[in-house]
Amino acid sequence: MNILITGANRGIGAALLAAALERGDTAIGTTRRPGHDTLLQLDVRDPESCAALAERLADVPIDLLICNAGVYLEKGLPADSLQDTQLWADTFATNVTGVYLTAMAFLPHLRQSNTPKLAIISSQMGSNTRAKGQSYIYRASKSAALNLGRNLAVDLKPQGIPVGIYHPGWVRTDMGTDAADISTDDSARGLLDRFDALSLDTTGCFEMWNGDAMPL
Repeated sequence: MNILITGANRGIGAALLAAALERGDTAIGTTRRPGHDTLLQLDVRDPESCAALAERLADVPIDLLICNAGVYLEKGLPADSLQDTQLWADTFATNVTGVYLTAMAFLPHLRQSNTPKLAIISSQMGSNTRAKGQSYIYRASKSAALNLGRNLAVDLKPQGIPVGIYHPGWVRTDMGTDAADISTDDSARGLLDRFDALSLDTTGCFEMWNGDAMPL
């Protein structure tokens, strides 16, 4: 399987890349920073960057596109101190617009595959049902990513491309902290199982890394 993973330089993205390679997939990871030894440069916020990498991989069919790149820029800030509109803009640029730009740039590559799939890493913090306050910017961006994914699922279904949206778990990363429930390896292996199970029958699903349904 040919897999492209955005934001694969750390955390869940790096674990997904390692797990995919370990099981024998042909996996390509990206990072925003240029000059990495093994990862390809991609700034998901920049249409030109997306177009450049898509052109570089023009003849490569992509069986699974994983939109994983994300930021949590307000972490540690009190909820009443988020008046800096740049925080909102920068978060949405990566977590929402970045998903859209990536999906559109690599849609031709997915169409080259016999079994194309699009996976979007959102979060349980994007669930309207599980609204618990705080982290307004991040929650809003992940909710928007969920909405985007579900609408993409509708539009891409006639093209035979299922779309899944996933909560990776509370993972021990820089973003999740050492107090989190599961390791990046557990999350990555679980997510790959969910991606394998994704089909046109389940397109638009919002699931946890372990297969449990997430409330919208």
